Amino acid sequence: MEALYATVTGFLAASGLYLALRGRTFPVVVGLTLLSYAVNLFLFSTGGLTTNGAAVIREGVTDYADPLPQALVLTAIVIGFAMTAFSVILAMRVRGDQGSDQVNDQRGEEPKEEKS
Repeated sequence: MEALYATVTGFLAASGLYLALRGRTFPVVVGLTLLSYAVNLFLFSTGGLTTNGAAVIREGVTDYADPLPQALVLTAIVIGFAMTAFSVILAMRVRGDQGSDQVNDQRGEEPKEEKS
């Protein structure tokens, strides 16, 4: 189970990094979202992967789930959703103003020479 979990986390991180390095805004936004998912999975795994573990510590229960990583992941999901929405709105605004969604600002224009 841990190997599958680590593989999925690594695949999400690699895919997110690849898309974040693309030249257009939509793949960059999707890449950053995938990276945040990978970080969420990593944070969740720091609490230990337990199955059928109690959520609350009680007497007689020795196997329980750590609630701190769950709280951190829940907070990160909310913040990630807000940042994704902001990034999409910002990308739409830049696309409307600039007429291009290139991240590196190369739209095929030749540099203008200044007249003296």
